[in-house]
Amino acid sequence: MECSLDCESRVTIKVEGLSYRYNSASALDGLTFEVERGELVGLVGPNGSGKTTLLKCLSRVLTPCSGAILLDGRDISKMSLLEVARICASVPSEFSADVNLPVVDAVLLGRHPHVRGVWWEDERDEEVAMRAIERMKISDFARRRLGELSSGEKQRVMLAKALAQEAKVLLVDEPVAYLDIRYQLEIMEILRTLADDGVTVIAAMHQLSLAARYCDKLIVLKKGRIVACGKPEEVICEELIEDVYGVKAFVQKLPSVGLVVIPVATVDGGGVR
Repeated sequence: MECSLDCESRVTIKVEGLSYRYNSASALDGLTFEVERGELVGLVGPNGSGKTTLLKCLSRVLTPCSGAILLDGRDISKMSLLEVARICASVPSEFSADVNLPVVDAVLLGRHPHVRGVWWEDERDEEVAMRAIERMKISDFARRRLGELSSGEKQRVMLAKALAQEAKVLLVDEPVAYLDIRYQLEIMEILRTLADDGVTVIAAMHQLSLAARYCDKLIVLKKGRIVACGKPEEVICEELIEDVYGVKAFVQKLPSVGLVVIPVATVDGGGVR
């Protein structure tokens, strides 16, 4: 499905002083950043740093304790959930739909924010879903059930569902988790192409080398705070990895590949000898 978004319809995300707490524990602490139209932005940081919480705040699954999130200048707290769903599509790390659901029906779920009145897909909904299925190259198993698919195939189905939603922003949680190296590259190429076509993509990731290779910008989180934000080559370095992850690593720039991060040992002495 080719995206035909003009410059005015693309969405800029602006986050100002965003904070969130789980009971007494702070998960996000005063985050401020901007995401430009058509950027692929990687959220990186150790487990528990706030990546998934941030994605949930951006999609209005969670309501921040303080701060503001603006979509193209509009405060999402003043928008309905349906309005937000027409702009932002969330792609979780695992598909939560019924495993017996056929793939084509799972993709059609993405049309829900656009249906008016009683739920029933019309001809255009089906056309949009089929274009998304074709773009994700899942036509061969569109009639199979979710429970019959591999992890990589399910990830393609989730992205097809998001494309069927016709969202201008994709919020992707661990897009290459549990995938082999071929599927990792294929999924990242898809996200890169979507961003080049004008879709704004924010992806929470653990794979630093892939994030550095494909993302326009990285936002590095540690204990709910932003410790670095910028182009991968400006952000990723051995000192930052040691500070944020507690890991000693080699960072090298390879021709035609870009930055490669090789973890070596934990700072307390564990790891490869």
